[in-house]
Amino acid sequence: MAEQPRNGKVTVVGAGFYGSTTALRLAEYDVFETVVLTDIVEGKPEGLALDINQSRPIEGFETRVVGVGGGSYEGTEGSDVVVITAGLPRKPGMSRMDLIETNAKIVRQVAENVAQSSPDAVVIVVSNPLDEMTALAQLATGFPKERVMGQAGMLDTARFSNNVAEELGVPVSSVRTLTLGSHGDTMVPVPSRCTVDGKPLADVLAADRIEHLVQRTRNGGAEVVALLKTGSAYYAPSAAAARMARAVMEDSGAVMPVCAWVDGEYGIAGVYLGVEAEIGRQGVRRVVEGDLTESELAGLREAAEAVRAKQADVAEL
Repeated sequence: MAEQPRNGKVTVVGAGFYGSTTALRLAEYDVFETVVLTDIVEGKPEGLALDINQSRPIEGFETRVVGVGGGSYEGTEGSDVVVITAGLPRKPGMSRMDLIETNAKIVRQVAENVAQSSPDAVVIVVSNPLDEMTALAQLATGFPKERVMGQAGMLDTARFSNNVAEELGVPVSSVRTLTLGSHGDTMVPVPSRCTVDGKPLADVLAADRIEHLVQRTRNGGAEVVALLKTGSAYYAPSAAAARMARAVMEDSGAVMPVCAWVDGEYGIAGVYLGVEAEIGRQGVRRVVEGDLTESELAGLREAAEAVRAKQADVAEL
């Protein structure tokens, strides 16, 4: 069999649980030439990269992982995609917004370094609070807005789908769900676009149970944080970020729920918000508008205004 081609370089900034798991997933796809893992801690990304590389003969992938410690961006130059995971995770009882001031300083510094070392990269932000940090990363890089997006809707939608599958005792592959809005209190799960085996969710689940699952989805991150006691979720979030990075590199045109710049869609303009978008080599090709009920549309517009106020504040941090 002919060996498959591997192309491009993906850098993951932050070698915590989220970043290192994202690097592993990207490497195991075996479609990239190089995955670079960088962190301010000396030795940690190098050690993780060595460990991942030593798994290649077992798992059968050739993508090479490079670790860069000490806050250096040497070796990341010319990255096609950069995933920013840097920042503090939540602790039990904390909201994502509690992290805003601390993580803003970190994300701004990272984004400025990325702009210098990889001026043509597509940036995927996963640091919390997500919507605000995505807006800040775009300001700090100065990149076109379509080349900076955030990972939120992919994760929240996956949580919603898993919740529905567990509630009904059906395979997750039979469930289709969607969440829009912010990655936080104004998240907008979209039951009208959800199906189980092609049937509308409302036909197979009572309204009160749907609302219960919507609330559980909205609180999905906090539920994990409360159980872990230290740290926050990283298996499902890393899967979401890695899929987005792959869609960019493969110029796939896949439609995914992401945090993207909205400029007139749904009657909303001038804000980063969770919407469906077509993803390609230059980032967000276009925002995809879908049918929403009046209450869902109202929720999305409410989310936009809540996020808009915070994104204005974050520009000063």
